[in-house]
Amino acid sequence: MRRDLLLLAEMIQAAERAHQLTSGLTLEELQDDQLRTESLLWNFTVLGEAATQLPGDIRDRFPDIPWQQPARLRNRIVHGYWSIDLEILHTTATDQLPAFARDLRQILHTLTAETEQTPATAEPDSAPGHDEPEPDI
Repeated sequence: MRRDLLLLAEMIQAAERAHQLTSGLTLEELQDDQLRTESLLWNFTVLGEAATQLPGDIRDRFPDIPWQQPARLRNRIVHGYWSIDLEILHTTATDQLPAFARDLRQILHTLTAETEQTPATAEPDSAPGHDEPEPDI
């Protein structure tokens, strides 16, 4: 499978998980649940990292998608985690991610259909650096 398709699938999964983590939850309930909050941060980080790894031609082809927003949020979480506004994350996950995931699904569907119509290429099945064995922890 093409790497860009894998990245889009990761983005969809992270967006849907982030939404599930906040679905039906008030901001106060989220603030009181450290494990859920950390999971939410992780999913936003995955979403943003995958967005930065997408090839430029994919981002250029679908200019209506706010590709930079997940990347910026990821950077904020990773580099300024002590000053995260949980209300912004809660609102984003609750109100914006369902439509974002829907748009990503449509893009994935379009690209998958195109891939099935073209001859196989020599692209690797996984992301660079992921062919190494997992370390023992």
